[in-house]
Amino acid sequence: MLGLRLLHSLVEIPVQDDNDAEVFDEDAYRQEVLLSAGGIATAQRLDGNVGYLDIRTLHDANVAAPIASAAMTLLAGTDVLIIDLRRCPGGSPLMVAHYCSYLFDDPTHLNDIYDRPGDQTRQFWTAPSVPGTKFGGSKPVYVLTGSATFSGAEELAYDLQCRGRATIVGETTMGGANPGRRYRIGPHLQLSVPQGRAINPVTGTNWEGAGVGPDVDVSAESAFDTACGLALEHVLTLGRDGGRRAVAEDAEAARDRLGAVRR
Repeated sequence: MLGLRLLHSLVEIPVQDDNDAEVFDEDAYRQEVLLSAGGIATAQRLDGNVGYLDIRTLHDANVAAPIASAAMTLLAGTDVLIIDLRRCPGGSPLMVAHYCSYLFDDPTHLNDIYDRPGDQTRQFWTAPSVPGTKFGGSKPVYVLTGSATFSGAEELAYDLQCRGRATIVGETTMGGANPGRRYRIGPHLQLSVPQGRAINPVTGTNWEGAGVGPDVDVSAESAFDTACGLALEHVLTLGRDGGRRAVAEDAEAARDRLGAVRR
C-alpha cells in the first residue's frame, strides 16, 4: 500500500514556490503550547481513584514535556489510568515516548521510523528516568480511541497495545502511520506522499491503512463509560484496608451512578 492521501481544505491553500522556505515562529508556537496546556484538555482524578487524561495534541516534547510531566505526576497515585485519544489528531513521536516513559518500569523500545530520503532509521525508546513520578508499569491503563484518532495518537495506542501495556477501548482509528510530505494539487486539495515508514519492534509492521483495532469494540461515544466501568471494577478488587476503604466506597458509588446512567 502506497499510503497516498488526498486532503481537502475549506480554506484555499496558498501556492508556495519550491525555493520558499517555510518560516517557523518558535515564540508563536510556544505560546500555542502554553495556551493549550501542552495539548492536554483534562488531567483529573475521578471518583474511585481513577485517573483520566484527555490529550488533544501531542506537541513537540522540547516545549510541552514539562506540562505532560506535571499531568502524569498528578495522576501517578491513581489505581487505573484512562487516556482519551478520541479527539487527538497526532503529533510528535518524541512526545509519544515521553508519555510512555511514565507507563513502563524499564527502558522499552517503542517504535522505529525509517526516513526514505535520508535512508536512515531512528529508534524511539522510553526514558529510564523521568521528571516527577511514574504511574508505573503494572497498574491497568485504558486508551480510548475513535475514528478521529490519527497519526501520533495512533502510535501511542499501538505502542501500548503491542507491548500489552494498555487495553484499547472504542473504535478502529484512521490508519495513518507513515510520515509524509504534502503537495498542493488544487486550490483546496493536497496530496500527502509518504516519505518514510513506522516499524513497530514487536509486530515488524504498523497501522497504516488498517488503523489500530480496539480490544473492547464499542462506539467512541460509549468508550469513556465502558472504560470507567472496567476501571472501577478493578479498583474494587484492591480491598478495603486502611485508606482503601474510602476509595472503595467512592468506587462503589461511582459504579452505581454509572449503572443508573446506562439503564
